[in-house]
Amino acid sequence: MTPIAPHMSAFLREYLPQQKGASAHTCESYADAFRLLFEFASQRFQVTPSALQLEQIDAPLIVDFLRYLEAERHNRTRTRNARLVAIKSFMRFVEYRVQALLEQSRRILAIPTKRCDQRLVHWLSRDECGQPRSLGLTSQAA
Repeated sequence: MTPIAPHMSAFLREYLPQQKGASAHTCESYADAFRLLFEFASQRFQVTPSALQLEQIDAPLIVDFLRYLEAERHNRTRTRNARLVAIKSFMRFVEYRVQALLEQSRRILAIPTKRCDQRLVHWLSRDECGQPRSLGLTSQAA
């Protein structure tokens, strides 16, 4: 069994900010996603979050976690997808560190995001969203 803590620490403290250039807000958002996931998994397996093992974080658990986010926590699709992106990013990171988990990682990476409506641009007026305005340039006929 492979403990999660060393990999999670390296992911959040080194890989995201130093190698990927992620902002502090992104790192905090990812950490929050994993806090929720580990609370969910620890209740499921009746162990403390520190006792969770990487092998326990599999595709069926992730799918159940995503359902829990929407049903119990009333997260919207956009938030659910953001949590899934964090999990997938971690699994891509772990693939290179623990090759024995490649198949497990592949199954998690295959979990699709949910489709959701695109936000309307709220900082433009209706006129600005319409036809582009002329910049005052005219074509010169020769």
